Amino acid sequence: MSALLSDYDYDLPRGLIAQRPAERRDDSRMMLLHRDTKTIEHRQFHDLKTFLRPGDLLVLNDTQVLSARRFSDDGVIEFLFLERLGPLRWKCLVSPGRKMRVGATAMIEGAALCVEDITAEGERIVMLSEDIDLYSGGSMPLPPYIRRESDAEDAARYQTVFAHTPGALAAPTAGLHFTPEILSQIPHTFVTLHVGTGTFLPVRSENIAEHRMHAERFSILASAAGRINDAERIASVGTTVVRVLESARRENGKLIAQEGSTDIFIYPPYRFRAVDVLLTNFHLPRSTLLMLVSAFTGREFLLRAYQQAIRERYHFYSYGDCMLIL
Repeated sequence: MSALLSDYDYDLPRGLIAQRPAERRDDSRMMLLHRDTKTIEHRQFHDLKTFLRPGDLLVLNDTQVLSARRFSDDGVIEFLFLERLGPLRWKCLVSPGRKMRVGATAMIEGAALCVEDITAEGERIVMLSEDIDLYSGGSMPLPPYIRRESDAEDAARYQTVFAHTPGALAAPTAGLHFTPEILSQIPHTFVTLHVGTGTFLPVRSENIAEHRMHAERFSILASAAGRINDAERIASVGTTVVRVLESARRENGKLIAQEGSTDIFIYPPYRFRAVDVLLTNFHLPRSTLLMLVSAFTGREFLLRAYQQAIRERYHFYSYGDCMLIL
């Protein structure tokens, strides 16, 4: 199994990066990957139920994306508010960073914002002159490969129909394909993992084993743990659910209710203990998400499937199509 970053690369025409969601959530195409026979089929997402067995349980991430993107009143500075540290203190990302060094100020909704500190990762710790709800007037923090401003459509579509627990800075994108109707036809339960901006951080070391993952908070309710323990097979909706289930604590071999954080980094030749089927979108080259799916599928088979997806003009990334790996 390869531990080299360059072995997880591929070339993607920019035109295949979805800039808008499909007209309807369940209009997406779905590539079917059979791990046992190394064969590929081309289907539609609304056929999902056809490929699941009695006794299968879908596990989905019910995190809700925060409207964390704001601009200064003069429109010069873009902020992504990551975390509230106190009544007036926040952690955020800023652009352009050169204009927001320690001591720099800006105005948001008439409140003064001052940079107190800059973390080693480049995040700004800022103090506001008054307490305002920065999320109420914000917009969706679309990933950087969507090259446009977020709008009213994104407020609905960059959020799953089952989003319930606020806290994410990026959507669990495999869940974006579901409609209430499709979900009602398939046994399912929810866990929560709040996706952070670290999901977009590049791997910088050629030896991927040297990479250190960001930590993300998760929780599993007792009712969800019980259903997962009783299922014959677990079908994970997205890599975020994989990270929860593969790192969660167990007692006597059984999943238990818990809250915690995970910085698990899954790459070949990782041995999965909790997930049997994976529904996932197409991921960026050289990304930790591509490595996770490679561990589940096999790197060579997965990259062959990606090349076929490019030839068949599938749409990639957050608003793109998906694959079901059996």
